[in-house]
Amino acid sequence: MAPPRKYPDELRERAVRLYRESDRKPVIRRLAEQLNVHPEALRTWIRQDQADHGERDDRPTTAMLEENRRLRKEIAELKRVNEVLRAASAYFAAEIDPTRRRS
Repeated sequence: MAPPRKYPDELRERAVRLYRESDRKPVIRRLAEQLNVHPEALRTWIRQDQADHGERDDRPTTAMLEENRRLRKEIAELKRVNEVLRAASAYFAAEIDPTRRRS
């Protein structure tokens, strides 16, 4: 289970929206102070939003990150299943021919 987030999603969305909707882009440090968030957190949110909107190519989009998480979980589950099948295969092979040694 993931740990609770320090900042609620509504605050993140509001902060990014405030930054995006500003005619003159505010200094991130000042905006962070006004919103009571850490400047690096705000900078990260803004960069991620820019990646999601195709404005940055140096980071993966949120959709890509979610897909990677899902695939990692699937790979881990498949590895567990493979290990069970290997163990079962070895067990049944030994049962069929108990005189033959298997490594």
